[in-house]
Amino acid sequence: MSADISTVRAGLAIVILSLFFGVGLGISFGVNEDAFKDYVQEGVAAHPELHDETSNDKIWRYAQRTHFHAGGISAFCLGLIILVMFSDLPRKLQTISSLLIGLGSFYPLAWFSMFFLAPSIGRDPAHEHILTKFFTLVGVGGLLIGSFFLLANLFFGLFKASADT
Repeated sequence: MSADISTVRAGLAIVILSLFFGVGLGISFGVNEDAFKDYVQEGVAAHPELHDETSNDKIWRYAQRTHFHAGGISAFCLGLIILVMFSDLPRKLQTISSLLIGLGSFYPLAWFSMFFLAPSIGRDPAHEHILTKFFTLVGVGGLLIGSFFLLANLFFGLFKASADT
């Protein structure tokens, strides 16, 4: 086992940015939560045919979920990337795995895109929007594939670095 932060730097950068995004979002809620709620309320009022009586609360909840997922998933990804750094994966595979795991931090952006889009296009279309699907696919797919390499190495001894890497 070796520990070289340079092999996981890209994944770490993505995760740290996502952690700061989640913290920043939380701070902005504390400073001016009404700005978020007003954005939702104004969008729903401008497009009443797309919404029902629960839309304001549900769309506001999307913003909260962005904050919760940005902190939680990013912290989880950070832990996995630290494990990648100490794993027996070859350096190149450490870089790829950490980058893929870092992309798991894109999943909270799916919730943010739903928050941003739903007031003007409706909740269901926001769930199905290509931007939401992109962030979901990249986030979940990256996390699963990157974790596969790590877990296969840790628990099954696969993908081990040779003595000369």
